Amino acid sequence: MSAKGVGILKQVEELRLKPYDDQTHNEINAWTKGATIGYGHLILKNEWSTYNTGISEPDACKLFDRDLAPFVKAVRDQVSAKVNQNEFDALVLLTFNIGAQAFSESSVRRLVNDPTAKTNYTNLEAAWKAWNKSQGKVMKGLDNRRNSEWNIFSKGVYEGW
Repeated sequence: MSAKGVGILKQVEELRLKPYDDQTHNEINAWTKGATIGYGHLILKNEWSTYNTGISEPDACKLFDRDLAPFVKAVRDQVSAKVNQNEFDALVLLTFNIGAQAFSESSVRRLVNDPTAKTNYTNLEAAWKAWNKSQGKVMKGLDNRRNSEWNIFSKGVYEGW
């Protein structure tokens, strides 16, 4: 992933040095599903004692690099089409948000690899922007994120959401 891709992801994930609830964005002092720290790291229940008092910025950067690596690998391993840097970056941004498993099963991956693939979507953009729901509801924040990722993918315009 390019420095621009990493930069936009860090910008939108926003550095938080204290644990917070990913849904409410409020700081927390007891583990809950959605407990998050650093640049969007979901804290597993068995990790709570490591992160419950917070982390430093250098530790958040190390954690981010570790968290990002499997998503970069997933895109590298699952995209067989030749893509340029901004396309790769956008695919990693999407995968970081939806998960490697969801990406592997997605119409986005199929259409990137084969633009003539049969899917439920009229084109790649529609397939991409369909990832705008949380718990079955369209979320404005996810609409914004998908639009930004699409602009990175299709135009090479790196702007946050």
